[in-house]
Amino acid sequence: MQPLPEQMQTAVVTGGARGLGAEICRALHRAGFRVVIADVNPGEEALALASELDLAGESAITATLDVAKPEDFQTVLDKCVERWGSVEVLVNNAARTAVKPVLEIDPAEFNAVLAVNAGGTFAGSQIFGRHFKERGYGRIVNLASLAGQNGGTATGAHYAASKGAILTLTKVFARDLAPFGITCNAIAPGPMDTPMVRSVITPEKMQSALAGIPVGELGDPVFVAELVALLAGAKASFVTGACWDVNGGIYMR
Repeated sequence: MQPLPEQMQTAVVTGGARGLGAEICRALHRAGFRVVIADVNPGEEALALASELDLAGESAITATLDVAKPEDFQTVLDKCVERWGSVEVLVNNAARTAVKPVLEIDPAEFNAVLAVNAGGTFAGSQIFGRHFKERGYGRIVNLASLAGQNGGTATGAHYAASKGAILTLTKVFARDLAPFGITCNAIAPGPMDTPMVRSVITPEKMQSALAGIPVGELGDPVFVAELVALLAGAKASFVTGACWDVNGGIYMR
């Protein structure tokens, strides 16, 4: 069942306390969504963001969610349903970034990164997808990456492989959930001007990194966040299984 226009929809954003996740929460809230800032360690950053968005705590709240633990997704979903009756949007944003030469990556480390990035996206999409199917409506937006398309240049094989897996999972969930009024899309940013990217591209590497970007600058996370909000909207019903590239021209297809 489609939500009524006057009803405020609820969006859960994983990794929402900082960086791109925080910008996504801001963009969704500006677009009229109730936002759940979910993070493995919400802390002061998440509380400050929630207060920034809504000091009264009615349309912006925090939640503890470790995406490597499927039960956390269920707990957050259950609490949202108990409080508001439903959830309409899931944004799978949380991710681990790792940089290491491929021949030096321990298999356990590889599996750990895959468990968080790809495993978290799978678990969240599956658990929230069941809820969306029951209601006949839902929006899933996955944060993939340029690294999952070109094999990664500034990241490790485990990160690149996990983001490639997210692109495939996006297509699987889009195909299987489409008959139930649910869309599932991915956004694949290139290097964004975020703390996570700047932790990978050190100041001494920045000039050479910018030289490799056709437009000559890092991406704007606010634009990516607004794209998430667009795909999360009710009007985006004819867009599913797609990957939206935001990479400054590094990868064209």
